[in-house]
Amino acid sequence: MASPSLADRVVVTAEQMQAIETRLFAAGLPVAALMEKVANRLSQRLMAEYPDRQQRWGIWVGPGHNGGDALVVARELHLQGYPVQIWHPFERRKPLTEAHLQFAQHLGIPITNTYPDSCDRWLDGGFGFGLSRTLNEASQAAIAHLNASGKPICSIDLPSGLDTDRGEPLGAAIAAERTVCLGLWKQGLLQLAAAPWRGQLERLDFGIPEADIVAVLGSNPPRQILTDARAIAALPLPLATDAHKYRRGHLLLIVGSQRYRGAALLAAIAARASGVGMVTLAVPEHLSAIAVAQVPEALVVACPETATGEIAELPLDCDRYSAIAIGPGVGTGSSIRSVLQQVLQQARSLLIDADALTVLAQHPEDWTLRPAGSAAVITPHAGEFQRLFSSVPTPEAVDAAVAEHSVILVRKGPSPTVATPAGTSWSLVDSTPALARGGSGDVLTGLLGGLLAQTDAVSAAIAATWWHSRTAQAIARTHSPLGVSPTDLAAQLAFWLGQRLRSDSAHGYLTRE
Repeated sequence: MASPSLADRVVVTAEQMQAIETRLFAAGLPVAALMEKVANRLSQRLMAEYPDRQQRWGIWVGPGHNGGDALVVARELHLQGYPVQIWHPFERRKPLTEAHLQFAQHLGIPITNTYPDSCDRWLDGGFGFGLSRTLNEASQAAIAHLNASGKPICSIDLPSGLDTDRGEPLGAAIAAERTVCLGLWKQGLLQLAAAPWRGQLERLDFGIPEADIVAVLGSNPPRQILTDARAIAALPLPLATDAHKYRRGHLLLIVGSQRYRGAALLAAIAARASGVGMVTLAVPEHLSAIAVAQVPEALVVACPETATGEIAELPLDCDRYSAIAIGPGVGTGSSIRSVLQQVLQQARSLLIDADALTVLAQHPEDWTLRPAGSAAVITPHAGEFQRLFSSVPTPEAVDAAVAEHSVILVRKGPSPTVATPAGTSWSLVDSTPALARGGSGDVLTGLLGGLLAQTDAVSAAIAATWWHSRTAQAIARTHSPLGVSPTDLAAQLAFWLGQRLRSDSAHGYLTRE
């Protein structure tokens, strides 16, 4: 498996991208040459993706260099026989954009300052990276026209109107079918706020020298894409030839209640798929027989339970386990707080999810029970994050939360992200909305908990986030996004990973050779 380049995996803010481009221009690369190079590569990409020369392309041209890029694409499409219509509703523009507009006029490409409604698809060249102010009314109205057209829109670099770093609309934003990110991945595209606007994501490489990336971001940039190579390297593989169950980790999984019995089983089946040496399931007494029947390899502890069917107490010595995971389906009664307090005090790797996060949000003082230096992972969705930290999960809020509480955080969503107290993070470019089903998070908890018992917390979070998402994507391809049930997801984890590893040339992932 070839290692991805630095350009493949780095994530930049607007300021960082500006600094990299400034270095390129200071070294003698003309701005016009870069625009030609980028826009020509984009033109080739679009012509390969959309070969039908009968479809009429509308090109929305903004006043800056994003508009200049769009004009070069308009020219190339026109020269290759595509019907093109340029819409430029702005009175001012940068000189280079002005020059390309004049040449487009010379070529006879139709140009209008009023919205044309005869186009079959649109190229969004309104505003690129670095936009930081709320769009004026005219720009917002233009975006509203495009969004209301019902025509597919391809955005250049970012959907116009999105904040480059936070992914939030600045008054309005293009709802793109596809976004072609130029050069390096922009941080805002990977945020939850960008999900309704960005569409399918891809990166267009234009050959930024690695030395210029390193000069601005260092050789190991803090924000990176979670690549297949990085995730596979994080798996606890290959297994030692003298491995036995006591060396492969022992996970204590505290799960389930009368109301949420299925959560316990989903988490347990996923933990089994992780390859952990041993799993102990702590469940309410009424669930113990079901757990034994469904996960016979697990050690099942039947815990005393409350009148409402939640775990009343944890009759275990937690020191014997490599890692502890708590949360899926346990409920939020007062007894669960006592169990969580008991777990928080252990000097063991810890995973907190679901109902346990809700209890912790209700009693934030319990954070202080954790021993200094103990490893903890939390896996909140957006609502859980907001309850825990009184903020939506923006990059700044996530950084502040993991630093204050010294936790590793898996931010769920369209581009799931692993963030660490050291300020490093890894994001998947894409996942699948098919995971938006009750029970999917329970599968992630079991999988991550099992890995946490076998390896360090960062590696476990990286590997589990990738493995969980990629398995769901594979099921969606064969069963449709409607067919990705959490039951199938838990059952398919081990099978999918085996297929993925066998597809690599480095077979040593599976066995020592």
